[in-house]
Amino acid sequence: MQSPKCVQNAQTQHGDASSVDVENIFLHRFMLSMSTSTSAILGSNDTATDPADNTDPPVMLSEEKPVVAHLPEKRKAKTSDDESNVKKVKLDANGLKTKRPGFNDERYEETSYYFENGLRKVYPYFFTFTTFAKGRWVDEKILDVFVREFRAAPPEEYERSLEAGKLTVNYEKVPKDYRIKHNDLLANVVHRHEVPVTSQPIKVVFMDKDIVVVNKPASIPVHPCGRYRHNTVVFILAKEHNLKNLRTIHRLDRLTSGLLLFGRTAEKARALELQIRTRQVQKEYVCRVEGRFPDGIVECNEKIDVVSYKIGVCKVSPKGKDCKTTFQKIGEVGDESIVLCKPLTGRMHQIRVHLQFLGYPISNDPLYNHEVFGPLKGRGGDIGGITQEQLITNLITIHNAENWLGLEGEQVAPTEIKGELKTTSVVEVPIEATKPMISATNEPINEASTQTCYEEPDRSFDFKKATSDPHCSECKVNYRDPGAKDLIMFLHAWKYRGVDWEYKTELPDWACKSTINYDHL
Repeated sequence: MQSPKCVQNAQTQHGDASSVDVENIFLHRFMLSMSTSTSAILGSNDTATDPADNTDPPVMLSEEKPVVAHLPEKRKAKTSDDESNVKKVKLDANGLKTKRPGFNDERYEETSYYFENGLRKVYPYFFTFTTFAKGRWVDEKILDVFVREFRAAPPEEYERSLEAGKLTVNYEKVPKDYRIKHNDLLANVVHRHEVPVTSQPIKVVFMDKDIVVVNKPASIPVHPCGRYRHNTVVFILAKEHNLKNLRTIHRLDRLTSGLLLFGRTAEKARALELQIRTRQVQKEYVCRVEGRFPDGIVECNEKIDVVSYKIGVCKVSPKGKDCKTTFQKIGEVGDESIVLCKPLTGRMHQIRVHLQFLGYPISNDPLYNHEVFGPLKGRGGDIGGITQEQLITNLITIHNAENWLGLEGEQVAPTEIKGELKTTSVVEVPIEATKPMISATNEPINEASTQTCYEEPDRSFDFKKATSDPHCSECKVNYRDPGAKDLIMFLHAWKYRGVDWEYKTELPDWACKSTINYDHL
């Protein structure tokens, strides 16, 4: 049996939950009925799932807008089982209309932060991912489903989880040959390790009763996604500034810094979302690009198409959506240029893709300034004469070798790139070295301290607050800390101007090193 703490942590990918949060389960079933995506559910770490990076996210609950709707009838699986043998989980939609966004205090108190080597880190903690059985899984063995659908862990790990009661059905232990039934609730307890982010503080630019405007440091995702949960803007603001139940109005890529707006009321959030959607908001970004950018205003109207939602990559294509960005050089740093960017549309990675097309990619862009797009790095739309399918294959290969698509710290097999063998920087350590905290029943104990908005993060690692699991593969590996090049991209959301409002931040250090021509600003 799993520990009571593990059971309390049960929830879907987003939102609050108690032991089994019926509101979230109700919503989650609705979302699952609308999608066939299975990526990154139950702790899968083999896809890039950072919405801040504009990749295809896993199926999860919306924290912003509660759903009050007549649910479509769930697709019936073809099975010979009688209805009387089908397990059904009782659902309750009471309170759905008053459901607020965000998380409850129990979610914020799952674990705490500590600072080390200029990074904000999270003590590993136990967490439970849940999902309802999909129609195509019905009457299949649970172990076969997990091995096929969720490849983040080897088959023997799922088998061990079933035997230990960490992988359950309707919160009951089942054998590995158990056959899934319609409406079964699958839960998987994992020992979760989050990726470090910068220790730079999130500065509040403006705040009143309706809105919070912050200056987001690079490397911090906006909200929980993939391998990030507590190391996100919404969790940090809640735990260190007591700013909870914020409504996301827009997003920034994880590596992009700058202005980020949150609504404190539903009315304000809807009003600002409408202004952005109807293009009433003027956005100004500052970036640093390779080469001497041309003088004057440069306009790019190339259409942008998504190459792959799974890995979150776009390129210029006549099949894409209409897109427009204007650029103007405002300074220089050596052989590089500081450029003011004004996107008139809001496509995924718009500024980065247009700069790549123009031949002046952001100088440290880990994706669009890369030879995976061909010898010209995608300049003028030239990707080296390969097909889009081959481009996707190459992108995945480079991702596995260089680890820059949002899954820092993932263990991967060595990959051959241009004759040179590359792999991630990991070091295997014996399981005994992790000193797991185990109960008398040989189960891990979650003794990690909690953190509320009234507590400061630890200034160094405290071994007493650490947890470990003897069967956790990540506990057996020492990952290198990300360096500066892994945390910063030279793109900053500088100014936003809407109807009767305007906010701006200070320029980042990498832009201040140049002589800015303020006559253009």
